[in-house]
Amino acid sequence: MADLKETESNQAPAEVPVKEQTPKIKDKTAKPRKPTRKQEGAVRPSAAKSGQQASSSKAVASPAARTARKTYSDKERAQKLGEIEKQIGRGESIKAAVQKAGISEQTYYQWKKAAGQTKPSDELRDLVKLEEENARLKKLLADRLRKENADLRKKLGLT
Repeated sequence: MADLKETESNQAPAEVPVKEQTPKIKDKTAKPRKPTRKQEGAVRPSAAKSGQQASSSKAVASPAARTARKTYSDKERAQKLGEIEKQIGRGESIKAAVQKAGISEQTYYQWKKAAGQTKPSDELRDLVKLEEENARLKKLLADRLRKENADLRKKLGLT
């Protein structure tokens, strides 16, 4: 027994628990991170939480299936804005009309703002054209009246 106690006492200092042997260093394991916007794809967090569908007629199945943006010409924009305005005039909501047109509400308001800014220049251009045409017609009328007046004087023998 004495031998056992001696061996235990001799071995006890040599056998140190694992916690004491390893230095106290924080465990540096990789922690899971929240995905960034690029990793999330086309779905916005608010839309994903509320379960809203994309504004286009087709829902986006996955971020990888996202198609390229459609670029509309000025003529196409004006046509879509006209369609939307007609639908709104019939009593339909802006949201529904925009969705039928296949664009987002934000795009609608941006296009409307841009169209509103270009209208005064278009109106000014139209006004200048009308003034030029008006001046041309006045000149033409004055020439005809002079000619008619000259013919009447000849018939009356005043000249």
